[in-house]
Amino acid sequence: MTLGVRAAVLRGDREVLLVRHTYTPGWHLPGGGVETGETLRDALDKELREETLVRLTGPPQLHGVFLNRTVSRRDHVAIFVVREFAVDGVRQPDCEIAEARFFPLDALPDSTTAGTRRRLDEILGRRQPTADW
Repeated sequence: MTLGVRAAVLRGDREVLLVRHTYTPGWHLPGGGVETGETLRDALDKELREETLVRLTGPPQLHGVFLNRTVSRRDHVAIFVVREFAVDGVRQPDCEIAEARFFPLDALPDSTTAGTRRRLDEILGRRQPTADW
């Protein structure tokens, strides 16, 4: 089994932080893999710092764990809602992250992935959670 974490970093009820990778199309919730010996929170904190320069300042809330069948039958993703955070700078593009920025929740980029849109709709109470990514 593989396990990853992603964060819905919300600025109030108006904006969400998304990333665009250099190696896959679309806008995604920031996150990454959980390494051996690492807690979910440690992995979330590490990935947010690396991908977006966001630092947790309060406890994230677990939204759910989802099976990502599009990647493999073994891939699970834990989604956290982050409302307490600090932004420690402007993330510059590199070989992994092309861009990281906040978008209005009612005006997401057209290329926002379907899985990202589903999770945000669940978090905002617009739809019931499913078990699949």
